[in-house]
Amino acid sequence: MTRVTAIGECMVELTHRTDRTLALGFAGDTFNTAVYLARSAPADEVSVDYVTAVGDDRYSDELLAAVAAEGIGTGLVERMPGRTPGLYLVRTDGAGERSFTYHRSESPARCLFDAGWPERVDRAVVDSDLVYLSAITLQILSAPARERLWSVLAAARARGTRVAFDSNFRPRGWPDAAAARAAVSRTLELTDVYLPTFDDERALYGDRDAQACAARLAGLGVAEAVVKTGPEGCLVVTGGDVVPVPARRDVPVVDTTAAGDSFNAGYLAARLRGEAPTQAAAAGHELASLVVGAPGAILPEEVLPRRGVAGAPTAADPDRFAGSRRCAVADGDHGHYSSDHRTTGGLVVLGDATTDLPGPG
Repeated sequence: MTRVTAIGECMVELTHRTDRTLALGFAGDTFNTAVYLARSAPADEVSVDYVTAVGDDRYSDELLAAVAAEGIGTGLVERMPGRTPGLYLVRTDGAGERSFTYHRSESPARCLFDAGWPERVDRAVVDSDLVYLSAITLQILSAPARERLWSVLAAARARGTRVAFDSNFRPRGWPDAAAARAAVSRTLELTDVYLPTFDDERALYGDRDAQACAARLAGLGVAEAVVKTGPEGCLVVTGGDVVPVPARRDVPVVDTTAAGDSFNAGYLAARLRGEAPTQAAAAGHELASLVVGAPGAILPEEVLPRRGVAGAPTAADPDRFAGSRRCAVADGDHGHYSSDHRTTGGLVVLGDATTDLPGPG
């Protein structure tokens, strides 16, 4: 059994259906990726756990129920008495693009890896086969908590764990770009699979284009990276060779929410199945194209079943998304999980073409 652990914050989401009508859901960038990874990988081969902290209120209970309903383990979620989850509001424009308003300064997830954080969670992360996090994970942590997390990641890699990381740069979550760049660069030193968006890399490092970004990452010795470039699709770079993997443009984009998060999940799921990076990039585009073709972050079960539901992926079902709708965009921001509305690109750099993620077993 391959053990995957995602780390981050899942929040309460209130989505405007009209100016005065809101739909309640649950969301977070790493949570969305965990959901799609759980839906894309066979439950008998890959376990998925989520590390976060919530309160002891009704919304925390419902949030945990949403996580568990996806077949994602909740044993690494800490409950904090008297606290409530972070919250954000979402508005969608006519082009499917979303704007967000956050209320999360007192979120329990801000206590991740602080001094009182249980060491049992650290040990579970170290014992994972694949750990997934983002710069949003980093931005909610205190400086000492980041140091502790980096130590945990270093210990995990020392025992063979792979670390996958998405820079997911959101300027309002950082004091300035320099602070974000320092944290992302430090995490890159502990990363095996880097999954940023080119626009974020350009904002952080000033790369003039995706090719320049690829050259910089290759020069840093990043073993494997995917820079999501939106409708242009992917460039897969291995050993100095650049291979384009285009995305489809023949399906209208309804909502870009969680496109990047789902691409990451599709890519990682394919790599866990042993597929080559170019094949994995195509799988990431395939899943992301489903997501942007429907409103919201989490696809309905009839499109992509949850774990434990008839039609969910099995070890004998390698082509999860064949015959599904596809479109071009593989990029996006936070998505959401909602009980009434469950709908939830890249440049790949490989310094070592023989590097693989851990397979089932």
